[in-house]
Amino acid sequence: MSSPLDQPQQSPSFHRGSFTEEIENARTDLSRKLLLGDTPGESPSVTETAPTLSPSTSAAPSTPEIDATDSPITPPEGEDEALVADSFAFAFDIDGVLVRGGRPIPEAIEAMKVLNGENQYGIKIPYIFLTNGGGKSEAERCGDLSRQLEVDISPAQFICGHTPMSEMATKYKTVLVVGGEGEKCRTVAQSYGFKDVVTPGDIIKADSATTPFRKLTPEELKNSKERDFSDVVIEAIFVFADSRDWAGDLQIIIDLAMSKGGRIGTLSETFEEGPPIYFSHNDVVWSAAHEHVRLGMGALRGIVEYTFTEVTKGKKLTTHAFGKPQIGTFEFATRLLKRWRKNEHRLNAPPNTVYFVGDTPESDIRGTNLFNERAENDWYSILVKTGVYQDGTEPAYKPRVTVDTVLDAVNHGIEREMQRRKDRQAARKPKLTDMPKLSLEDGKGINDFAVISPAEERELEVVV
Repeated sequence: MSSPLDQPQQSPSFHRGSFTEEIENARTDLSRKLLLGDTPGESPSVTETAPTLSPSTSAAPSTPEIDATDSPITPPEGEDEALVADSFAFAFDIDGVLVRGGRPIPEAIEAMKVLNGENQYGIKIPYIFLTNGGGKSEAERCGDLSRQLEVDISPAQFICGHTPMSEMATKYKTVLVVGGEGEKCRTVAQSYGFKDVVTPGDIIKADSATTPFRKLTPEELKNSKERDFSDVVIEAIFVFADSRDWAGDLQIIIDLAMSKGGRIGTLSETFEEGPPIYFSHNDVVWSAAHEHVRLGMGALRGIVEYTFTEVTKGKKLTTHAFGKPQIGTFEFATRLLKRWRKNEHRLNAPPNTVYFVGDTPESDIRGTNLFNERAENDWYSILVKTGVYQDGTEPAYKPRVTVDTVLDAVNHGIEREMQRRKDRQAARKPKLTDMPKLSLEDGKGINDFAVISPAEERELEVVV
């Protein structure tokens, strides 16, 4: 969709059609002047930008070491091209920020429109999604979110809690995958490249006595793989999504943690031979449809570690977590954002600022603030009041700013960037000092200049 700012700049005319059209054209002229930093009577400058803007199809590289004010604003080459902010971007948590209980938060739909160019500046802002949720493929999650937010979302701009686990597919061959609905997590793990994926259902099918209080349904019995585990070695355990059967999954995880090298049915003498255990995130609670927060994967992780210590009479179990607030997840997000900006918007350098919008101080805000301490650019944490965080309470980890909704967060980021641009422009404008003050009202200074009529000026022009 072509933005009003995409059209070639023209000099104002005295007749442009109807009065409504004239007002709209005047507004477009003013918007372009404000965006490019022009004031009436000044020539447009292509060296003043903040936020830095580029057309979505521009392939001109920019240098991250150079401040955004030194990067040019490149006018759109075609009528259908939109300006893209290349000095800043957004990253969003999902549950409690954009969606709650499977339903979109009303302001989230409007926020997506603003990011996609429906704003007073006519610019598009790159953005990605970074959620601790999972249990489905990135493509399926994107399909759900696209329908909820009424916008096309690509898997290339989406990170689930278990997405970074894909980088471990070459390290482990046979793995136990826990959580999620039905066979979805097995399918996701196989799509990541894991060669041999075992589920709790497979183990229960081989020996129903493994979980005394859980019996497989006919569908689970049909989908679970039949195999002989006598020679199988589980090299790692991955909790991809929230467990649907805490008791059964807990029993199987503890069995393997106490095993001899990941062999099902064995018991270690030292309780130090079990396979590594990875959780896709560590959120103890999360925002669902219920009026109060619900228990999440972090609670199961705590129970696993506590139970292992109790059963082994004091041994400590160390597990590992992906997701927010882990630094590795933000590093993964940085790589994803870089690829998305390059492939979708032809931007070859990282943004100066990434605005991260979340609802959970313990994961979203904590992770953003920690990563900002080591990141090369500025990760700016924004907390919203539509999820886990309860308004009026003191957040355990303080954001740079707290707002009501995700729409407020988007507007805050955009206006902050525009204000920074105006401040830098004002700082660069020359200031005239010690100028004489002349006035004709009191007769003072009247001899300091001459007033020449137009006729006298024309005569002067022809004097040789």
